[in-house]
Amino acid sequence: MAGISRSRCRELALQILYQADIIGHREGEVARFWRHFHQGGKVPDYLQKLVAGVAAHQAELDALIKEHSEHWRLERMVAVDRNLLRLAVYELLYHTDVPAKVVINEAVELAKRYGTDLSGAFVNGILDHICQAVNRNVEASD
Repeated sequence: MAGISRSRCRELALQILYQADIIGHREGEVARFWRHFHQGGKVPDYLQKLVAGVAAHQAELDALIKEHSEHWRLERMVAVDRNLLRLAVYELLYHTDVPAKVVINEAVELAKRYGTDLSGAFVNGILDHICQAVNRNVEASD
């Protein structure tokens, strides 16, 4: 769908993942969310890919986040941070066409917008460690 940027898809995916985390995952959640807030039209492909990808790989994503978040259990993390980390780690692992720096910067901005005062630094630190572990270069690709 023209006009819906990847940045906006990330923001919407975070909202959908947060909702699913709080009330439980339900089949067709993306389409319901889209119809409710956008009154029809086709769900953007990238939004669909992000939410479906996180759901399909959640166990793997959670394990990687746990491994790189010292002294934090996943269930004790703020729900926004937890779902934002899942989303960003999914993109880092499975959408390698997107520069790691873009993924991290956008995740940090969303953390600052939707999380706590400490969320931006928390998300940034964990994502930086994960990038190093999976050998994703965080430098800008020009």
